[in-house]
Amino acid sequence: MPELPELEAICEVLQRKVVGQTIAEVRVLPPGGPIVVRDLTGRGFETGLAGRTVTGVRRRGKFLVFAFDRPDLFLALNPKLTGRLQLALPSEKRLAKTHVVITFTGGGQLRYNDQKKMGQFYLAADPGILPEYAGLGPEPFEVTLEQFRKRLRPFRGEIKGVLTRGDFLAGIGNAYADEILWAARLHPYRKCATLTDKDVDVLYAAMRTTLSEATEKVRAGMGEAIHLEPREFMSIHMKTGQPCPRCGTPISLVSANQRITNFCRACQPGGLIKGME
Repeated sequence: MPELPELEAICEVLQRKVVGQTIAEVRVLPPGGPIVVRDLTGRGFETGLAGRTVTGVRRRGKFLVFAFDRPDLFLALNPKLTGRLQLALPSEKRLAKTHVVITFTGGGQLRYNDQKKMGQFYLAADPGILPEYAGLGPEPFEVTLEQFRKRLRPFRGEIKGVLTRGDFLAGIGNAYADEILWAARLHPYRKCATLTDKDVDVLYAAMRTTLSEATEKVRAGMGEAIHLEPREFMSIHMKTGQPCPRCGTPISLVSANQRITNFCRACQPGGLIKGME
């Protein structure tokens, strides 16, 4: 699932490549539209975008939002688990499960493919009307340490679950929550109420450092191939059984509620958990 580092890098490429481009044609495949496309304007997804010029692209949480030369028109994409964008020429072969093809008058295309059709492409007059968008918390780099402490205080659940809540902070998902908690040496299933002031300070610093460094690495590894998701640099996520980069202990795995959690039992001490490998 693309998270803040990937989406930030993608947004930067789109700002260079797509802003200023005019849309010649939009095709939703197959005709009639897959469930990933939602038109909330009544204009029609394809006809509503045709002829519009892209004036800006921004990231908000796990959304990418396209603005146009019409102030009451926005295209908001939440790629979720398997959604990916691709910049291509019309002559290039489409990736499997391509559902939307946007062709620009300059000749290039922006394509959207989604293996599981879980992502959502909204055409709306205002992205703020989307429930998931309207409920987003602040961006991780926009909160001070004191604000971070204050936002964390009401939560009593497990720290990983809180980090991945969009209403707590926007843009952190399963993968980078693992990386942040490993950097902070905190067990993912530690209850928030048990965190000391020092724990919170370390967690805040680890969050900012992990996301900043990851964005730089993704930017370098992705280049302009925005359909890629370079994550080879990750320390522990999806590296079950491999040695911890810090202490050498095999990385543990917990799989629950369709979510994979990786952590180091030595670096991130905590109680035994049923289902842990």
